[in-house]
Amino acid sequence: MSWVLIALLGVPLAGAAALLAPLGSDVAARGRLLRVHGLVVSGLTFALSVVLVAAFDHGDAARTQFVTDLAWIPGLDLRFHLGVDGISLPLVALTTLLTFLCFVYLCRGRADGPGQLLSPRPGGNRPRALVFTLLVLEVGMIGTFLALDLLLFFVFFEVVLIPMYFVIAIWGGRARRAAAIKFILYTLLGSVVLLLGLLLIWSQTGTLDMTALARARGTGMSPAVQTIAFLAVGVGFAVKTPMWPLHTWLPDAHTEAPTVGSVLLAGVLLKMGTYGFARVAIPILPDGAAATAPWLGAFAVVGIVYGSLACLAQRDLKRMIAYSSVGHMGFVLLGFATLTPAGINGALFGNIAHGLITALLFFVAGAIKERYGTSDMPALGGGMLTRLPRLASLLTFACVASLGLPGLAGFWGEMLALLGAFEPAAGLSRPLYLVFMALGGLGTVLTAAYFLLMLSRVTHGRSTETVRVPVLAAATTGGLPSTGPTGEEGDHEGGAPATETGEKEGPFMATVGGGGASRPATPATPATPAALGAPSTPSASGTTSRVVLGATSTGSAGRPRMPDVAGHELAAWVPLIALILLFGLWPKALLLLTDPVVRTLVGAP
Repeated sequence: MSWVLIALLGVPLAGAAALLAPLGSDVAARGRLLRVHGLVVSGLTFALSVVLVAAFDHGDAARTQFVTDLAWIPGLDLRFHLGVDGISLPLVALTTLLTFLCFVYLCRGRADGPGQLLSPRPGGNRPRALVFTLLVLEVGMIGTFLALDLLLFFVFFEVVLIPMYFVIAIWGGRARRAAAIKFILYTLLGSVVLLLGLLLIWSQTGTLDMTALARARGTGMSPAVQTIAFLAVGVGFAVKTPMWPLHTWLPDAHTEAPTVGSVLLAGVLLKMGTYGFARVAIPILPDGAAATAPWLGAFAVVGIVYGSLACLAQRDLKRMIAYSSVGHMGFVLLGFATLTPAGINGALFGNIAHGLITALLFFVAGAIKERYGTSDMPALGGGMLTRLPRLASLLTFACVASLGLPGLAGFWGEMLALLGAFEPAAGLSRPLYLVFMALGGLGTVLTAAYFLLMLSRVTHGRSTETVRVPVLAAATTGGLPSTGPTGEEGDHEGGAPATETGEKEGPFMATVGGGGASRPATPATPATPAALGAPSTPSASGTTSRVVLGATSTGSAGRPRMPDVAGHELAAWVPLIALILLFGLWPKALLLLTDPVVRTLVGAP
């Protein structure tokens, strides 16, 4: 039995269980304790994954190592079977890293700062529940990548759904409850179909041991049964990936989720679906994979093009990044659909690269939303490189990495997936896959287009400031709706949020910047119907003023300065930047791990 794998699951589980005990009545002390607790538990779990990576035999990556095989339910011959190989090792490390960085992001800033969900305010953000939920979520994510028994895999695969539902439903934005319900309904429906496929495999082979099933390569199952089972498990994994047209839950979930929820959802949860294709569907059901691969490739390239076109039409920054994930996951699925070592290696590389890059994108997008109070791109006003140069530079770096610039991690997964489509596995139609490759290439061009268009709107141009004022409500109610920490009106505090000086925002007071500084906004006069349709005009002082959907934007004269990148944000983001550069410049670091396993799975020499 390997103590490392047991500890990887046991430490966050014990950390979550410890939070069930009373923490005392001092609100401030309880807040500090929760911040330290989250950092220590997630940091220790990450340290264990570093030990796992260091102790792993990289020269024999195809062999399952650190195996733990214990009787779980002897009457049904169910085993608590864990292990790690070259495919699962990078995903375990990615999971623990992102969870730890999420706690760094939550815990190291000022407790009363924007976006700090671990604020010690009584009745505010339920910080103990948040730490508990994130730790339980980490247990499910790690267990999914370690499980070597099909039923145990399914249990861990499902454990993550409830914590993520609560992360969205409790700490999300205005439409968080609808987004959370949509997320849980889609994923539960996919899970039902997945369970039916796993039970079909069990009924035909008499075993749930994933290593034995992978070695058998479909023995005991006819091609027709394999095709039916592949369709069932494939639909279950496609919902979680998500694959077009089963993707519609993703944009809403990302838009409404808090920053840490979006990071873990994009960085890890989507990878659980694609990992299922590599671990279960393709090696255990090879005939079914060969029969359905052209269809998988067709859905993949439709997702690539559709996701890119949808990004071009988005106004919300977080929603655009969510749709970009649909396109990037399309490249991962295209790599799997080629059934070649190059394509599958590209898919697995793209998995890790997307986890790192999109996590950075959502971190930066969350920071922008906290400072500006919105992620609506027209309302951001442009000119971020002038106003917040460091934050805008990090956004530019993440976008350039995501569009696949050579030398950064995003390039290699897409390139290898397209290379696999150029020469697919024997038995697959090469002309059809050349069409897939051409459409995938079009997707890369569209990806560059929507990221560069977004940067031109947000980071370039003249710096303007958008201050929200009511359009009609000012005339009828004389005040702004109150907003809670999650963005829902009156959600927690029941009144207008206080500024740093202790004053509450009045009828025409709008928060500017990340520190909560406020100033009087333009009175109701600019919000008249005539003003709403008026073009931007220069004022006598030389600044530009315009009204956008009930808001007035002014130039830089006399406004408070928003804080640029903070220290705790750099601490959470620099490791991601370093890994994006490392895997972009030295892709062999990942390919040496995945290639031996991939060749074993597809039976290549």
